[in-house]
Amino acid sequence: MPNSPETEDEGPATATATADLEQRNADLEQRNADLDDRYKRALADLDNYRKRAAREVDRRVLETTEAQARQWLDAIDSVERALRLDSIEPEHPLALGLRRVLEQMESILERQGIQRVGEAGERFDPERHEAVGVVQTNEVPDQTVVEIARSGWAAGERVLRPAQVIVSRQAA
Repeated sequence: MPNSPETEDEGPATATATADLEQRNADLEQRNADLDDRYKRALADLDNYRKRAAREVDRRVLETTEAQARQWLDAIDSVERALRLDSIEPEHPLALGLRRVLEQMESILERQGIQRVGEAGERFDPERHEAVGVVQTNEVPDQTVVEIARSGWAAGERVLRPAQVIVSRQAA
């Protein structure tokens, strides 16, 4: 029976079936590799999206904080102008009250990480200062801040508003 017609027919059929199974297996392995690649790309895209969204949230929080701080700066400027009025004596209760309000406002900004920028005696820095006047003098080095016309403010290294300053220039 080794040469029966059934055995001879099974040989080519079995070989064809095996070839079909091997082809199907190869196709499934390729599909599996493609799906695995798509899965990894989707995970990477999701991770990138999360990072982008977190940066966007941080940026918007920073912009909102800075916008609110700028509104406080206008109020601080008004209180400082009131304190510079010649009609108010430094020890007058109104002047004392205004200084306390000013201190409280500055404290609120400090808790938000916002600090004053610019002091007399500093070297002029165009990133942090805006020159609104020049004084010719040999008493201080050239390009030194002599006077603060309006305080500047910064959140960390980011300048919210540059200080308006009067700068020295060496006399001829």
